[in-house]
Amino acid sequence: QVQLVESGGGLVQAEGSLRLSCVASGSFFDLNDMGWYREAPGKQRELVVTNYAGSTKGRFTVSRELAKKTVYLQMDNLKPEDSAVYYCYADVKVSRSGSYSTYWGRGTRVTVSS
Repeated sequence: QVQLVESGGGLVQAEGSLRLSCVASGSFFDLNDMGWYREAPGKQRELVVTNYAGSTKGRFTVSRELAKKTVYLQMDNLKPEDSAVYYCYADVKVSRSGSYSTYWGRGTRVTVSS
């Protein structure tokens, strides 16, 4: 069974910073990728993209240490519109002969006050 546990969420004032962490555990054959989605109230879950033009460019950084089964999300200059539940995901192959499936953490809430 694959488990993902996020940490680091909380309440922060606008222009502040937070660093989220996610660690994968369990028994599996291979871990291909890890990353972050977020889901704001009333909105669809969206991929947190940091490399292209968008609301998080220049403010968010995703770093992966797949050998440690860990992914981080450094969030700087936070804005109230960044408030959401942040979910970690991992693309995992449970067995050598199986295919990759996406697993999710339970999420960590980030609230940015103005």
